[in-house]
Amino acid sequence: MEVAEGGSSVGGRFTLPPRRINSEDILFCVDVDAESLVEMKSTTVNGRPITRLESIRQAILLFVNTKLSMNPDHRFAFATLAKTASWLRKEFSSEVESAIAAVKDLSATVPCGQADLTHLFKLAAHEARKSRAQNRILRVIIIYCRSSVKPQHQWPVNQKLFTFDVMYLHDKPGPDNCPQAVYDALVDALELVTEYEGYICESGQGSARVLFRHMCMLLSHPQQRCPQEDLDIPKSLVKKSPAADTTNGEDIVPVSSQ
Repeated sequence: MEVAEGGSSVGGRFTLPPRRINSEDILFCVDVDAESLVEMKSTTVNGRPITRLESIRQAILLFVNTKLSMNPDHRFAFATLAKTASWLRKEFSSEVESAIAAVKDLSATVPCGQADLTHLFKLAAHEARKSRAQNRILRVIIIYCRSSVKPQHQWPVNQKLFTFDVMYLHDKPGPDNCPQAVYDALVDALELVTEYEGYICESGQGSARVLFRHMCMLLSHPQQRCPQEDLDIPKSLVKKSPAADTTNGEDIVPVSSQ
């Protein structure tokens, strides 16, 4: 179990009383609609374009390995989303080999139509109660890939038992899709169900690097998060200006090493 510290001032002296941060049970739910097979801009070493699903596999394993390096007590389970959610690997495990086996089993073939998140929320609520009984918290990370189909759900407004994060990979807006409307629906779902601060990340660039960068943002523990609108990461790397090579407008005098 991780330990976080909150500050207080007593008699002019700043103290950091420890408080407990619960280990996480993290449920990945991966969209297996045919749109998860869309090719991205990234390629393999042989020059073959990789699909969204292949990049998702890599991103999940990056997340799992990094999260376990922070706290080996975190655990992971896996589900898929077609028309509704179904288990891929139900038992939560902190073994990397279990995660590798699960992502290898991910596959997609046909369009699934509209996704109903209700069953996913029911599964998560059931698992969240089990996690709480073990002094743990549950988080769901959904990776959604449909650009023209808004997800639907039916869920009570006053039942917030788990944290909900969203990773949304989509096409550019066009006459045949509506990624903004889909994004708005995902935001509505997040705000309805999430217990702690939930994050939503999206990309229509088709870049695996952007996906990995967003996945690293989701490493943050729900009990230690600031509101997403206050995040100023990741920062873009701006090319150094030539003006930065001078000081107060003066020329730099080279120094001989002899």
